[in-house]
Amino acid sequence: MHVLIVDDEPVIRRGISRMAEQYMPAFAKVSTAENGQAALERIGAMEPDIVLTDIRMPKLDGLELCRILQEAYPHIKTVVISGYNDFSYAQKCVDYGVKHYLLKPITRVDVHEVLGRLLKKQTAGYVAPSRYVEWIDHMEQQIWSLQKDGLDELSGRLREYCQSANLSLAQLKELLHDCYEMLLKRLQAREFSPRTDLSFMQTGSVKDAIEVFEAGLRDIRDGLASMRSGNFRDMIEEAKCYIDSKLSQEITLDQVAALVGLTPTYFSSLFKKMTNETFVKYRINRRIDRSKELLAVPHFRIVDIALEVGYDDYPHFTKTFKKLVGITPSEYRAALGIK
Repeated sequence: MHVLIVDDEPVIRRGISRMAEQYMPAFAKVSTAENGQAALERIGAMEPDIVLTDIRMPKLDGLELCRILQEAYPHIKTVVISGYNDFSYAQKCVDYGVKHYLLKPITRVDVHEVLGRLLKKQTAGYVAPSRYVEWIDHMEQQIWSLQKDGLDELSGRLREYCQSANLSLAQLKELLHDCYEMLLKRLQAREFSPRTDLSFMQTGSVKDAIEVFEAGLRDIRDGLASMRSGNFRDMIEEAKCYIDSKLSQEITLDQVAALVGLTPTYFSSLFKKMTNETFVKYRINRRIDRSKELLAVPHFRIVDIALEVGYDDYPHFTKTFKKLVGITPSEYRAALGIK
């Protein structure tokens, strides 16, 4: 089970987080967010089972957060935290499925009591459709990009969630079978047809079914790696080469992600992980590196160099160059002894 605490006050946020961490039986994960906008980003990356949110916050308040959760993640249980003067405002959340409120100041007893009530109402054997689709999306991306650690981490999250959802063996097998079939269809659409292995359907326990299913995912990944062996260029290197060849153009992250067959969100995360730079930062650095190479050629005008590396706005080029190099393009060229 995963609990998300949302509050713009750091002291309150840490306090509620500690209270949730002290609840027994312990939650698998207790995370925090400083406002509703940050909360939605965390929820999109890894859906929690329970959200405790303050009502008044900057950027995106608790009321709007609850409305969005009701529409996009109706299975997530929400608890609203409010001050005495905000209570009538907080009650508007009843239209968004909120049935539990905590009135400040909050005590450990308050938090544990509401968590206990929510856990008692947990629906056994239920997996949210959005979570189901999220697994398949991530499985496809991790396998297609041959990410061993990422696939292992995803398998761990899948195992943890299935066990906490109180699925029967029959329910679990049905879920895993559907996931597997949909994953195969997606990979086949990418012109890769792995060998079908439904041996997890023959297992006799929840633990064994998940372990065999995980082994099947690793076999699919290894099969893809073997197919690509000798004639496949690393995806990130392929992306970098494409970016480097288009420095004068305004290519987008979406375009590069499509080139290597990944979703923009996953590609952005993988690119930063593998290069220690964001897509935008990498492109800026390569543009400046290329401009330094061109500045060493005496007959090239600096304004033409700016255009060559994608800067139609010459002052912006000069400002960016100085920010990264420490001196202006003219000063850099002078330092090379070129007048």
